[in-house]
Amino acid sequence: MRAWLSLASYLGGIVMVATACARWDQWSQCQRHTTHFASGTHGVFSLRNNKDGSNPRVSRTDVDSARAENWWGKAITVSPEQIFQN
Repeated sequence: MRAWLSLASYLGGIVMVATACARWDQWSQCQRHTTHFASGTHGVFSLRNNKDGSNPRVSRTDVDSARAENWWGKAITVSPEQIFQN
């Protein structure tokens, strides 16, 4: 019985590790950067916006900070009319 329980635990662990992994392109991006976000401003911006970018909230300061700090990750594209002033 212990052997079956150990085998089930082992296989369950393999399944968890395999499903919790990032895609190849995400891993390559993580290897190029030592942190998840370029700065605190980048982190706040990412938390404020949806992951899919369906409801973007971008300020002029965000655009300037992204250029100055070389933010990485999925780009959120907005038209100039959607950028609000601070």
